[in-house]
Amino acid sequence: MQNQENCHENVWILSGTSDGPALASKLLELNYTVFASVVTHRACNSYLKNPKLHIITGRISNEEAIINFISKNKIKFVIDATHPFALIISQNLNNVCKLMNKPLLVFERKSLIKKNNNFNYIPNLQGIKNIDLENKNILLAIGSRFLNQTASFYMSCGANLFTRVIPTHESISKALESCIKNSNIAILEPSKTKESLLEKTLCDFWHIDYVLCRESGSYSQKNWERIILGSNMKLFLVKRPKLKYYNSLVFYQYDSLIDHITRKY
Repeated sequence: MQNQENCHENVWILSGTSDGPALASKLLELNYTVFASVVTHRACNSYLKNPKLHIITGRISNEEAIINFISKNKIKFVIDATHPFALIISQNLNNVCKLMNKPLLVFERKSLIKKNNNFNYIPNLQGIKNIDLENKNILLAIGSRFLNQTASFYMSCGANLFTRVIPTHESISKALESCIKNSNIAILEPSKTKESLLEKTLCDFWHIDYVLCRESGSYSQKNWERIILGSNMKLFLVKRPKLKYYNSLVFYQYDSLIDHITRKY
């Protein structure tokens, strides 16, 4: 049980909608004050309302903004649970925590790929090589940020491009502005149950040969693994980048991360 001294420790969580809400709920139950940074207003809906929870919406622009936020809100613990490919914010958090001599607690989702001939790791988004892509149907499940340049590359290889993007204004806009035909764009949330995989229906409808996604460890990645397993399709996973963190601890389970915080006092 938390004593009175511990009840006023401030924790800052930077995360998406998968891990942030779960971590926040556990900390709030222990009476911590939690600041949660999310990129979009839509992500706020994943968090439970609580007077000790403060949600900050928008991108953190630079290291100075991070320093100011930590100082102003007397943050004791910083939790980096951002997307594995969100390199800029993770690097900035790492630099600031090093500068302020503050430990950085990193949460990573494990990506446990079962060995299968249909699964392939590639180093980057343009890493499908040594394969004849002429008239092959490739589904890009990589988000919207690098969608157009990735699609342009594989289009130049003679492939037919398709994509699935989440229903946000930014994602839809970038998809429609890309070189991919509008009829080859699906707008949907990743399925969260094994029983109903809309992605499989999509692959069957479009006669997909290859799926390209990133090794995020998310349920979206796990969906593609389930769909590809036992099929004639191939899954190409962009290997997640590795950052060298300063004075940080990496956790793979919520409870172990929370236990580390509570044991500190």
